[in-house]
Amino acid sequence: MLSIVPTPIGNLKDITLRALEVLKTADGVICEDTRHTGRLLKHFEIERAMISFHDHSPASRREELLVRLEKGEHLALVSDAGMPLVSDPGFDLVNEAIRRGLPVQVLPGAQAAVTALVASGLAVDAFVFLGFLPQKGGKRRTELERVAAYEETLIFYESPYRTGAALADMLEVFGDREAAVARELTKKFEEVTRGTLKELAAAFQDRKVLGEIVIVVAGHDRKKLFSGRESQ
Repeated sequence: MLSIVPTPIGNLKDITLRALEVLKTADGVICEDTRHTGRLLKHFEIERAMISFHDHSPASRREELLVRLEKGEHLALVSDAGMPLVSDPGFDLVNEAIRRGLPVQVLPGAQAAVTALVASGLAVDAFVFLGFLPQKGGKRRTELERVAAYEETLIFYESPYRTGAALADMLEVFGDREAAVARELTKKFEEVTRGTLKELAAAFQDRKVLGEIVIVVAGHDRKKLFSGRESQ
């Protein structure tokens, strides 16, 4: 059995009882960073062998894990935060396990994109998660132009160092739509800033931003939902 186990995106209390049960009983825990996951396991007094697996792991590591699954071991796959595979490594492993007919179970749990979407105040009936935008401005604007006509609410992850530039590019490509910037979700300094892209681009232009960032933008031609100056 391969168990996909989401972990907290900030507040450790957000881990589920089922996730703790799986982590306590699995034969091994597959993780991006053994130091990061080690701190999580230590906090919950869980002693389990950890196996490092990330984007730069050799193909032999994936095969090693698949062989262990084929022998009947129960392995738990986690990422540093949130739902594994969502802007995190692990897809190839899960895809191959399914292709080989190995049992795979996915546990529900914390996930930053949906949390930010609900907190944004924007439409939740239809949305598109687009992960991280390209780092370079030209490629970033090209990607934004590709999705500019989408009517669904758009969700992006962004580096705190590029938040201002990303918002400025969104304003240029999308026009002045409603949007929200969610920062440090579930943590002590959680902040959701809501407004128009023009307001947000100005607010974050010279602001030093820390922590994990999610940007949520109204879809093309969606009905205006709020005044644009509420934040908490």
